[in-house]
Amino acid sequence: MIGRYGGVVEKFIGDAVMAVWGTPVATEGDAERAVRAGLDLVSAVAEVGAEVGAPGLAARAGVVTGEVAVTVGAVGEGVAGDTVNTAVRVQTAAEPGQVLTDGATRRLAEGGVGFADAGEHVLTGKAEPAHLWRATRVLAGMGGSQRLDGLEAPLTGRDAELRTVRELFHAAAGRRVPRMVAVSGPAGVGKSRLGWELRKYVEGLAETVWWHRGRCLSYGEGVAFWALAEMVRQRLGIAEEDPADMTASKLAHGLDRYVPDPGERSYVGPRLGRLLGVSATGEGGAALSREELFAGWRLFFQRLAAVHPVVLVVEDAQYADAGLLDFLDYLVDWSRDLPLYVLVFTRPELGQARPGFGTGRNRTALTLDPLDAASMDALVEALVPRMPAPARAAVTGQAQGIPLFAVETVRALIDRDIVQPIEGVYRLVGQFGELAVPDGLHALLAARLDALDPEVRRLVADAAVLGTTFSAEALIAVCGQDEATVRAALDELVRREVFAVSADPLSPERGSYGFAQNMLRQVAYGTLSRRDRKARHLAVAAHLRTAFPGDGEEVADVIARHYLDALAAVPDAPDADQIRGQAIAALIRAGERAERTGAPALAVTTYATAADLAQAPPGPPDPGNRQADAGILQERAAKAAVTGGSWAAAVEHAGRAREQYLGLGQARAAARAQAIAGEALSLWGRHSEAREQLTAAVEVLQADPDTDTVRALDQLAKLEVFAGSPDADRLLAGGPARRRRHCGDRAHGAARPSSQRRSPGTSPDQPPRSLHRRGPPPASGHAALCPRHARPRERRRRTPADQP
Repeated sequence: MIGRYGGVVEKFIGDAVMAVWGTPVATEGDAERAVRAGLDLVSAVAEVGAEVGAPGLAARAGVVTGEVAVTVGAVGEGVAGDTVNTAVRVQTAAEPGQVLTDGATRRLAEGGVGFADAGEHVLTGKAEPAHLWRATRVLAGMGGSQRLDGLEAPLTGRDAELRTVRELFHAAAGRRVPRMVAVSGPAGVGKSRLGWELRKYVEGLAETVWWHRGRCLSYGEGVAFWALAEMVRQRLGIAEEDPADMTASKLAHGLDRYVPDPGERSYVGPRLGRLLGVSATGEGGAALSREELFAGWRLFFQRLAAVHPVVLVVEDAQYADAGLLDFLDYLVDWSRDLPLYVLVFTRPELGQARPGFGTGRNRTALTLDPLDAASMDALVEALVPRMPAPARAAVTGQAQGIPLFAVETVRALIDRDIVQPIEGVYRLVGQFGELAVPDGLHALLAARLDALDPEVRRLVADAAVLGTTFSAEALIAVCGQDEATVRAALDELVRREVFAVSADPLSPERGSYGFAQNMLRQVAYGTLSRRDRKARHLAVAAHLRTAFPGDGEEVADVIARHYLDALAAVPDAPDADQIRGQAIAALIRAGERAERTGAPALAVTTYATAADLAQAPPGPPDPGNRQADAGILQERAAKAAVTGGSWAAAVEHAGRAREQYLGLGQARAAARAQAIAGEALSLWGRHSEAREQLTAAVEVLQADPDTDTVRALDQLAKLEVFAGSPDADRLLAGGPARRRRHCGDRAHGAARPSSQRRSPGTSPDQPPRSLHRRGPPPASGHAALCPRHARPRERRRRTPADQP
């Protein structure tokens, strides 16, 4: 590895290795190559440790630049001096896995390598502390060529793939064996980044490598071999805008340089001229077969490879014409004893158009899958350090393992000034709410959809309405197409990685589908008109109500969501009130189901959403009924919040319910809601506020006592017991704790405080011993608190607004 970067191993000192650059011949990039070698070495040792089950295995390196004494012709002890001793001390100061350098090395290498300040270090034998720098990663080509100064995270989660691509290159170059590597993966997964990392690596090697890159176009006619022509132009220095005579001149000069044999030059020239669209020297104008053209192009690259290793990088090969793919296969198969390395980047669509491409002799197929969650977290952390975990999870959730999606999402936040550079580092400085598809990705994803057959594309839009995941049966019911057509389209979309399939092992025939990327779903959904969205959402809701038992009881929350989306699509439609009522009914059913299944937090959210929807919109026909409904639903949300221990939410929703009731003049219902707020405040530990709320509620509720009165008094009594108030005995003597069961209030009671628990041996109806000292409760206390045992009177009929 040291030799690859132009270094020489000078000697071994125990488990240490000393290498030198710049002897016997110094070059301009010696310092940078030494740092690159150090980074590669510590990375390689860590990889070996992981492979052999020794994760703690690590190396460290120190790089120092300066003058040394060289003994010409010496082996093993030919370099000495203070620089050597300093390098040993710097290496000792490095932590395992680190590469430390002195200031001179950093200044010489910082164009292509990133550095972090490592601070002052005391080095043995040095009078003054030395300021050292830690090399972090390679940023660009040698000397900073093609450096990107914008947002670029370190390569994350692709170490194994990069190592494979690099080693296959060295196999081709070292053994002089032509080789092709086809790298496949969805858009944004990191194929081009892998090529960029290889380019930076190759430029740092001591040996000259001739690099060529061409991109296949997705548009235009007559561009079958555009990528190949682009590579030839790069080598010959021909710009796309050069006129024909200049192109012909540059072609002639290039042939003189790279094809020295006159006979071969006269053969290659006309064939390259056809590729570039100009007449070359010796061009007779005769028709040339494809085999003749291929032979001339192959000979040109072979003559290049005879001088230095040649790399041909083909990007976006999913758009490649069959002729270009045929030539790449031909080049690899018909070349011998030459260092030719062909690297093809493509999306999975190529596998359908050209099955088997990239497999066979001297060929390797490599698939890039989306990154795992840990790698995505590391990627976003590198982009925006110390981003709060919820915000980072939102970004990674949006990206779904696609690095480009994460980078573009962060770029969109930068454009909105939510992420800003602070002291050279990007920081999150605000809340970004719901994330949309970044502008930089919208066109990319829309192009994927536009490449589909129109009928298939409409099916994708229907699926987008169903949600992130859906069943084939649901899609068939909604789209209106026959089952065979839909299932055939689903198979095609899975092959194209628009959809992914997740089959239930217990029911394979009912496997569910989902979008491979949620951003793709967002773009597909955005292609629908508002009225199309509404119609499809209503169709999905109707399907779910018939497909699941009990009018869709199990998926009531999903049904509600579709009604809400239909309402939001066309809020001013004539049937808006009807859809609003359907949405409220579905939300109430969803909230009740959430309570039954032990999900109070979900119940709170669902009831609150229904309450907001029940609020009278501008110009409602029946504001009184709507406001009453909103109050009832806010009260139910408050009760669910108490059950779930969300005290702040309970107080908030109870307060909203009270405001709704007061607006309608329903003082008793408002007091009931106020008592719920008092209970939540008491459990929250805010006793003073709880006492204020409960006391005010009791004053209203006692005017017409019922179970609500008992519940409020019970909560107030508990609060006074905890506070040690002298009013506690008076309230408890009134009987709410003793006779709670007579009022059917057990479901609302909290755990008794320790001072109220019965002593062993006492009967259930016997008051606690600690409360006997006051004697029996007054006869009037029970009648005042429990309407069931009060003197006969006409029982009060509750109004619907009083019902929770």
